[in-house]
Amino acid sequence: MQKVSKAVILAGALLSVSLLQGCATSIRASSTYNPAPAEAFSSFGRIEVKSTVFAAGYQGNQAAMRKIDENIRKNLAESLTTWNAGATNGRVLIIEPVVEEIQFTSGAKRVFFGPLAGSSGVRMRVMIRDSKGALVATPEFFQRAGAMAAGFTLGVHDNLMLTRVANLTSSYIKANYVRAEGGPTGADEKAIEASMTN
Repeated sequence: MQKVSKAVILAGALLSVSLLQGCATSIRASSTYNPAPAEAFSSFGRIEVKSTVFAAGYQGNQAAMRKIDENIRKNLAESLTTWNAGATNGRVLIIEPVVEEIQFTSGAKRVFFGPLAGSSGVRMRVMIRDSKGALVATPEFFQRAGAMAAGFTLGVHDNLMLTRVANLTSSYIKANYVRAEGGPTGADEKAIEASMTN
């Protein structure tokens, strides 16, 4: 009887592990660090931040995208006011955050399924151009919320993921205003696409 119980427990544990592995996000980043932009953003007399959008042809969670946009705008509001208060020099920098891929588990799904609802993940590309369309930078930002952590916090980690990716974006824009220096993507080595081929 004891042997049967141990076998059942072992089988249950193995099933749980396999289910959780199957729930890992498939979203990957391409790098851990973004290169420096072509020039510092202070070279431009005006800086415009467009609304966050999905990549062309991609459909994802609209509410999650709006939350990212809301956080970026909140983070940059004071800086933009200061940066755009000076004299114009005829140059305009246009910043457009583009969500390339997102897996977001809503709070209701987390409550019902916990860790089995899977991991959340987001990869965003920020297109930074001058007003003539010339690219200045295309930094990438990545964040994820693991199934276990997000499950046991009933979705708090999923929502914090959206805040973190917005913070990374805002920090990159601020850090590259005075000097072009690049910045972290938010990804670790495990999140890099190349690691999937090993």
